[in-house]
Amino acid sequence: MDKKPEKDPRFAVAEREAVIGCVLAVINFAWWYGFAYGLGSEKPEDYTYILGFPAWFFFSSILGFLVMLVFVFLTVKFLLKDVPLDDRDDENGGAKSA
Repeated sequence: MDKKPEKDPRFAVAEREAVIGCVLAVINFAWWYGFAYGLGSEKPEDYTYILGFPAWFFFSSILGFLVMLVFVFLTVKFLLKDVPLDDRDDENGGAKSA
């Protein structure tokens, strides 16, 4: 009759936020790969330039960084939760009892 310990609800938050982080990483890689290899597959003589950079580099690395910066800011602002990391039990007003 082993009683399983109750799962800490903070783990659900952490798992959800880990998935969000992985999704952001996949979006970043897809953006970078799509522009770098999509526009960068031409001959260098045929490249178009934006601010002195080849278009593939500008869209994949410079604009991609700025877009991801906005995505991460919005994610932190609206999707992530602030959770306490200490082992306090609000009912006892102190540390959890064993």
